[in-house]
Amino acid sequence: MSNRYLEGKTVLVTGAGRGLGRAFAERLAALGCKVGVHGMRENGPAEFGEGTTLTETARQIGAEHSVAALRVLGDLTKTADVARIVAEVAQGLGPIDILVHNAGGDIAAAGGKPNPNDAVMIKEEDIRSVLDRNLLSTIFTCREVARGMMDRRSGRIVTISSIAAFKGGATSSIYATAKAAVIEYTRCLAVELREFNVNVNSLAPGDTRTGRFLGTRAVDEARLVSEGTLDRIALVDEVARVVDFFAGPLGAFVTGQVLRVDGGNQCWPA
Repeated sequence: MSNRYLEGKTVLVTGAGRGLGRAFAERLAALGCKVGVHGMRENGPAEFGEGTTLTETARQIGAEHSVAALRVLGDLTKTADVARIVAEVAQGLGPIDILVHNAGGDIAAAGGKPNPNDAVMIKEEDIRSVLDRNLLSTIFTCREVARGMMDRRSGRIVTISSIAAFKGGATSSIYATAKAAVIEYTRCLAVELREFNVNVNSLAPGDTRTGRFLGTRAVDEARLVSEGTLDRIALVDEVARVVDFFAGPLGAFVTGQVLRVDGGNQCWPA
């Protein structure tokens, strides 16, 4: 199999300015994909020291992997922005073959990362913000992209959820609820799109060494080793390369599944 076995495919990666989103975009570009690099803020990559601007990030990805890369900017909680972004990618790169919907998190909450207050005290505006950024953005983006995939009877959709969806926690209740809903939506969408030959799956990362993760909490140095144990914080590439499976030929007959990528921190049934 060629190392660029997705040559010529068009992928839209949301939340691709930094962290896991950028890693997903780079991984798929390395496999030959033309990449739509989405972000909500032009200067988002600089917020945790992982770049400068979204425009420059797209340029770097394209140059490094010799693919076309297009920067697209917008708020995925707004349907008009979603429609425009999908249209811009289709016009600039071609119809979207692969969607990796990574945008989300609870960074938009006023309480901030990692935990915007607890289940009882969290403010209404933070509840709405976290639900909008995670669940509504997933529904709006997947719905818009899926329409074209249905017409072409081909496509792959990968949502990015979280291991938080599988385990309750008093200080991440709204985030966990939103991600659990993303997983259920993913499964329902997989059933709906099955007859159209469109695969829909979810990747659920655990703790990962992104700039935001390392910059917003105290980290146990013992968990920053890179080998010799699975009881550690994942390298970004260890999570990103799992998208190869869902987007590539090995995942051709896999749909409606959720894969936790956390070194076995959670081993009970989903």
